[in-house]
Amino acid sequence: MRATAMKPVLVLQHLSHDGPAYLGTWLQARSLAFEVFNTEAGDAFPQRVGGYSALAVLGGAMSANDPLPSLRQAERLILEAVDADVPVLGHCLGGQLMARALGARVIDSPAPEIGWHRLQTRRGDEADAWFGGIDEAMVFQWHYDAFELPAGAQSLARSEACPHQAFAIGPHLAMQFHVELDMAKLQAWTGEVDARFAAAALAPSVQTASAMLNDAVHRLDAQQRLADRIYSRWIASAPR
Repeated sequence: MRATAMKPVLVLQHLSHDGPAYLGTWLQARSLAFEVFNTEAGDAFPQRVGGYSALAVLGGAMSANDPLPSLRQAERLILEAVDADVPVLGHCLGGQLMARALGARVIDSPAPEIGWHRLQTRRGDEADAWFGGIDEAMVFQWHYDAFELPAGAQSLARSEACPHQAFAIGPHLAMQFHVELDMAKLQAWTGEVDARFAAAALAPSVQTASAMLNDAVHRLDAQQRLADRIYSRWIASAPR
C-alpha cells in the first residue's frame, strides 16, 4: 500500500528579513513541503492550522505584547495546534508568542542578549530528547524580552542573562534563541542594526556586529547540528 504524503509544514514569518533560513534548508533537504506566510509582505496568516502537519513560528523585532492583529492570529494558531497535537516550534519571538498563547507573561529580559552566548541545559529525559544529552551549547541570540513559563511547561535550558531559554510541553518547543540562523541571515541582521541595538551595545551580553560575524565562522556549524537534532525531534511528532 502506498504511504500517504505528510501534510506541509506551516511557517509563520513576521518580517521580511527574518525568514526560515536554515529551517527552510533543513526541510528542503528532507523533501518536506512547507508554506511560508510573511505578514510584512502582505500575506495573511491562515485562519486554521488544519491541513498542516507542523507549525513553526519565526522571530521578529516587535514585542510579543505589541497590539498587532497578526501576533494575535499567530497565538490562535498556536493554541489550535497544541489542542490538535500538531507540533509547534517557536524561535525567539515565536517562543514568546507560544508562552503568551499558553497563559504566561512575556517581560523585559533580565539583560538583552545579542550575539553568541552559552546555553546550559537542565538535563533530564525531556531536555536530552531535544538537545541530545549535551550540558551546554553556544547559540545565537537577539532579544530584549523573555518568556515566563506556562502552566505545565518544563524548563529545558538557561543562560547567565536569562533564566528560561527553552521550554517544552509534550511535542511543542519554545526557544529564546535562533537555531534557524544561517550566514546570509546574520549578514543581513548585522548590516541593519538600529537605535535599540545601539542603546544596548554597552551591555556585556551584547556583541558588536563584527564579533558576531567573526564568531559565526567557528560557531555556526555546531549550532546547525543542534538545529538538526531539534528539528528532527519536532518533525518526528508530526502526524503522517
